Amino acid sequence: MKQEEKKCNGNCSCNEIKEEKLNKNNELEKQIKEISDKLLLSQAELINYRKRKDDEVSKMLKYSNEDLVKELLPIVDNLERAIKMDDENLDDEVSKFLSGIKMIYCNLISTLEGYGVKAIDGNNKAFDPSYHQAIMTDSVDNIETGMIIEVLQKGYLLYDKVIRHAMVKVSE
Repeated sequence: MKQEEKKCNGNCSCNEIKEEKLNKNNELEKQIKEISDKLLLSQAELINYRKRKDDEVSKMLKYSNEDLVKELLPIVDNLERAIKMDDENLDDEVSKFLSGIKMIYCNLISTLEGYGVKAIDGNNKAFDPSYHQAIMTDSVDNIETGMIIEVLQKGYLLYDKVIRHAMVKVSE
């Protein structure tokens, strides 16, 4: 009490000094709370940034082969067309040649599957615009509307991402 009385010098009361100190303490507590809130917000933003960055990096790595696969798909299509030419007559030279192409095709398909590439199944399925692209429509008596009649060009997925839609003929 003696110290407070010395500070007063008769000009103010001790209660005013206590109020000033309380006001300063309250102000400092507000500043501390604001600074700690800003720190927590900054930490949360940093954590969210790291999560977004990690997700983006993992997606980039997951789909890094997409361009290569897209360039290989026309080769797969051409191999499939060549294989369809086979008439199952194994004696002629063309059939022997096509048996080698079949082996190459099977190796290529298994390699692509190893890297997460899968063909989109379309035959006798309902048309789904997220996987299929309708090129033609036709009315067929025994097939319901909206069903795929024929797959004109296979579509492919890279893991869960469509990299080429299947071109299909749909019943109307």
